[in-house]
Amino acid sequence: MSGPLLQVENLSVAYGDVPAVRDVSFQVQRGEAYGLVGESGSGKTSLAMALVRYLPGSGRTTSGRICFDGEDVLQFDAAALRAFRGARAAVVYQNPASALDPSMRVGDQVEEAFTSHERLSANDARARTLEAFARVQLADPRSVYQRYPHQLSGGMQQRVVIAIALAGQPDLLILDEPTTGLDATVEAAILRLIADLRRDLHLTVLLISHNLGVVSRVCDRVGVLYAGRLVEQGPVAETFASPAHPYTRGLIASLPDGQSRKGSRPLQPIPGTPLSAAAHVTGCVFAPRCEFARARCTSVEPELVDVTHARASRCFFAHEVLTSPAVVPPLEDDEYVPLPTGKPLLNVADVHKTFNVQGGKVVAVNGVSLRVPAGTTVGLVGESGSGKSTLARIIAGLEPLDRGTLEWRDRALPGSVQKRSRGVLRELQMVFQDPDSTLNPRQTVRTLLERSIRRLTNLSAAARRKRAAELLAAVDMEPRYLEARPSELSGGQRQRVAIARAFAGAPALVLCDEPTSALDASVQATILNLLARLQLEEGSAYLFISHDIGVVRYLADVVGVMYLGQLMQLGPATEVFNGPHHPYTTVLLSAIPLQEQNASQQPRPVAGCPFQRVCPRKLGTVCETEAPPWRQSPNGGGILCHIPLQELYAT
Repeated sequence: MSGPLLQVENLSVAYGDVPAVRDVSFQVQRGEAYGLVGESGSGKTSLAMALVRYLPGSGRTTSGRICFDGEDVLQFDAAALRAFRGARAAVVYQNPASALDPSMRVGDQVEEAFTSHERLSANDARARTLEAFARVQLADPRSVYQRYPHQLSGGMQQRVVIAIALAGQPDLLILDEPTTGLDATVEAAILRLIADLRRDLHLTVLLISHNLGVVSRVCDRVGVLYAGRLVEQGPVAETFASPAHPYTRGLIASLPDGQSRKGSRPLQPIPGTPLSAAAHVTGCVFAPRCEFARARCTSVEPELVDVTHARASRCFFAHEVLTSPAVVPPLEDDEYVPLPTGKPLLNVADVHKTFNVQGGKVVAVNGVSLRVPAGTTVGLVGESGSGKSTLARIIAGLEPLDRGTLEWRDRALPGSVQKRSRGVLRELQMVFQDPDSTLNPRQTVRTLLERSIRRLTNLSAAARRKRAAELLAAVDMEPRYLEARPSELSGGQRQRVAIARAFAGAPALVLCDEPTSALDASVQATILNLLARLQLEEGSAYLFISHDIGVVRYLADVVGVMYLGQLMQLGPATEVFNGPHHPYTTVLLSAIPLQEQNASQQPRPVAGCPFQRVCPRKLGTVCETEAPPWRQSPNGGGILCHIPLQELYAT
């Protein structure tokens, strides 16, 4: 059949009287993978939900048409809409855990999806479910069938949700941030699965994401949303290589690359604050943040017009944007040199931690040793469940260790935060992944900051007020935000407040646990630049935890690679990223898909190397029976592996 499968014409969506999507038009051809990208609040999810009429609460389509295979979805009655959802178009949501019933076995949930679309006997439904598990490449479908959602890793849960979505054999699969929060290797496996399903089942895919890398690996064409409007559209490769709209150009420039480095070449966040579709702006909505803006841009709103035969841009100066070379910040130094180290602030020696889970024991941290020198950043990378966050919580005094030692400035560091002196509490701070969990929603930013200042210092009330204003200015926030509450701030602003609070007592070491993982590209760049600047100004050290290799490459001086609670590799960042590599480091850097289970679900070998079961370079029996040696590298690093360093250098 010819013609687009999905055709959206002048679609607008609102929640009550508040606009969320404004006058959006695009087409998705049969068999095509089309991506929608943009920052949080750009209208991506509202648009996707409108396509299947899943808008929550007061959400409604205020104008436009949604034509699916020639029929207007907005004209469907209740029966037609039930037949359309699942059987013709299906949605896979961002958080698979919220889409699965925690009280039901996953096999029963997939069976339920099959029986909702057609009459099947119990045996046929079970058979179809096992086939679906095999189709989404879940190892051992019969075992997965019997499990509950909490017994599956994030990647496995996402595969189950995809199996449910495919139960009705839809023509269109809508994926809303399907890999957000997943590790690099799990993300790679999910993206490969989507490509395989698209090919084998002749699916049409609409992929929604703020991750440009994910869209570039999956999609043929891309639409870029800003403030509820489609501002650019075109083939993925061409659009990302030479954007025709300043907003797309800004998103791409925000991403860490091999050249960006703290202290030498900073990241390039988009200036200003993103607007929502509800903002009333005369002229172009992006003009306040645009490097190409001129007088015309603030008086007339541009239309989405063709730039080439396959490209369109909502910009008066699209051709100028298209042909302008990327602005690369100048190198500030030939090479970044960390601050003088002296003695290490923190010394972690042979730390172990085991949890009792469902009658069994899980080794979370297994003999980890590392040092954090003054003024430097030690990065920790690895999959979920590798022990990174547990190690950080042990260091912070929030989790007791089983055995091993912690030293702070060459003195024993009490394992419990309650037993630590005020001086240690002031010098050792932590920034968590989710600022919402640590900021009291009932308090103003001023109260949050002054409370920490009072707890960590001896400043007077007047001095505390002055210090709170200084802290907010240090994280590039205006004084007016002192009277705001967390709910009145964006995610990036809340994270800045959390960072400001961590610096209330001029800390010597800040533990950063995935502080940018949930942020958009431009906000992430702002936070990373901020952390780098504060380190240079304040002389603080960081223990920086992330599963994003690009982020760690930008910020870290020393990198540790963790797997199943052990350090596989530790050394200077240049050595870890350039080689030699532990086989697991190679997997992480290349995002090679591993088995269906991530690190938290991998079986713990009772002997030998912890990476033996999935290692692409396994030597044989020695890896199964003997613990690998720690091989010291010439630059002060080390690798836990039976393979000699000479061979690792050679590859």
